[in-house]
Amino acid sequence: MKKNKEINTLYALPADELPREKLIARGQSALSDSDLLAILLNTGIHGKNVRELAGDLLGLLDESNDIPSIREISRLPGIGMTKACSIAAMLEFGRRRYGAFSTRVKQPVDIFTLVRHYADRKQERFISLSLNGAHEVLAVRIVTIGLVNRTIVHPREVFADLIQDRAAAFCVAHNHPSGQLESSAEDDEITARLHAAARLLGLHFVDHIIFSETKWWSFRENGKLIDEG
Repeated sequence: MKKNKEINTLYALPADELPREKLIARGQSALSDSDLLAILLNTGIHGKNVRELAGDLLGLLDESNDIPSIREISRLPGIGMTKACSIAAMLEFGRRRYGAFSTRVKQPVDIFTLVRHYADRKQERFISLSLNGAHEVLAVRIVTIGLVNRTIVHPREVFADLIQDRAAAFCVAHNHPSGQLESSAEDDEITARLHAAARLLGLHFVDHIIFSETKWWSFRENGKLIDEG
């Protein structure tokens, strides 16, 4: 049993994949979401190393609009109630102390800073940012998770949360796993539909960005999101 546990520890990973060493050498901002969760979990289980277990937890978090309950977290194989309590406490503390609230969106790079940690996902994530009248961030949410190279979004899925947040403005963003940043025909279509719906609801559509791990592409900067009147 001891041997199996050692095989699944964080330090059983290849040297260039050790999150703790990356954290010490480069700081927390250099780590992916999966790296951070692997450090928190520390060990995997028999048949599943800590990186794979972190991936399972990350999938649950991406699919949840809020912090999952302790019972939801503990249902993941390899995560018992004790570890689930630690994870939930960490997530709640982070939200209270270092949440995105009061961060102001002034330009595309501000959006990119808030969503870039989703860039390493193998499927597209379509993300909405609720803003108040001063363009301060009220909430950041994943709206939908798509296929390998595309996601399907309906405006009602975006605006349901914005209305609940009593937002005055919003941004959207999505990653392109292919690394190609220019918009597709589907991207142009959903942006136009969101813009039309925003005008009816009296919400300001600030921007839509497509992003990778290091770069972004802005609809507004490229003349594909223009306010009328």
